[in-house]
Amino acid sequence: MLYRRVVRPLLFSLPPEFVHHLSMRTLTRTPLASLMEPLTRRDYPGLERKCFGLTFPNPIGLAAGFDKNGEGVMAWSKLGFGFMELGTVTPRPQPGNPTPRIFRLPAEQGLINRLGFPNVGMDKVARRLEKIRIHGRWPATPVGVNIGKNKDTPLAEAGRDYTACFRRMRDLADYQVVNVSSPNTPGLRELQRSEFLDAILGPLRDEDPEGKHPLLIKIAPDLVEEDLVNIVAAVEKYRLAGIVATNTTTDKRGLTLQEEGGTSGRPLTSRSTEIIRSLHRLTGGRVPIIGVGGIFNAADAQEKLAAGASLLQLYTGFVYEGPLVVRKICQGLI
Repeated sequence: MLYRRVVRPLLFSLPPEFVHHLSMRTLTRTPLASLMEPLTRRDYPGLERKCFGLTFPNPIGLAAGFDKNGEGVMAWSKLGFGFMELGTVTPRPQPGNPTPRIFRLPAEQGLINRLGFPNVGMDKVARRLEKIRIHGRWPATPVGVNIGKNKDTPLAEAGRDYTACFRRMRDLADYQVVNVSSPNTPGLRELQRSEFLDAILGPLRDEDPEGKHPLLIKIAPDLVEEDLVNIVAAVEKYRLAGIVATNTTTDKRGLTLQEEGGTSGRPLTSRSTEIIRSLHRLTGGRVPIIGVGGIFNAADAQEKLAAGASLLQLYTGFVYEGPLVVRKICQGLI
């Protein structure tokens, strides 16, 4: 209640990207996360999940895009998250698209972003993760890394970028996610087509022929049934560990703001659940699905789990509901 009535209105009076960077600095450079841990973190033995060889203390994770550069690795488990997904990380540093590039939709409980993979590059992120591992501070919760291609890399050469990232992060991340679904890098969603998937996933599987390192793929919510059939075929062909469903949507029907970019939050809830349900049916439940898109409370979480998701991720729900959201969702699921 305090967050909704006092903190959120104050934060929402400021530019969205400024608030995001302020929040990241506060969580990573001050003891705030540690001070909040007694309130935000709980153990829920009944919610423990085992997926692709990893143990998740609870099924609620932080979605990719929030911690692009791996700065908050030590903070997210203190806020109750059962796992985290860093990135999207690209081989070379890049600034992303021009600002402003994040827009709030308070009436619809959503966000529009056109960030375009701004990040410090795989080497700097890797060195940051190496330092955490060397000093024995790696969290007990799984750490995933979402990987992508640089904006100026031609689609035909995208496999090179994904392979470079995979190779650099392989011994650091607990799992990796191939992001071919962001709407904010020109042409990126074309990589969801079968011929491009072969050119990306084939070399990645050659890097790890026995599948020791869990590799997943993140897909868009704007796909039709035929697209999903092709995605599932590629997942099975290359023995991927799972599917992340879904990224943001380009469908802006009915929104009060018509900015370019991908929409997340409540406008995405139903569509992402439909995609999860279809994937669960097409895979026969054999492939773990991480459900993401418009999860704000336990009812939203339960809906996606019932549709076939094994794990869940938050981004916009975390922005709107605040630092106690994971605890509230987990308690609701219990």
